Amino acid sequence: MRAWYRQGSFGDIKQDMQFRRYLSKGTANVLAESTLLAIARNINKLHNKIQNGKTGTHLFPLKSA
Repeated sequence: MRAWYRQGSFGDIKQDMQFRRYLSKGTANVLAESTLLAIARNINKLHNKIQNGKTGTHLFPLKSA
């Protein structure tokens, strides 16, 4: 169960994707693994938006000029 406070994207990845540790060593490899995790999270968010039919909506109404 997610805590009542927000931890940001990394907290979401840890909770939702069960991420616990990096599998590689070295700065470049950890950066590559972090990038892949971020891409996977964004694809998952897009998939959920498509499934819920919210791809053409905005959080707030757009202002007209």
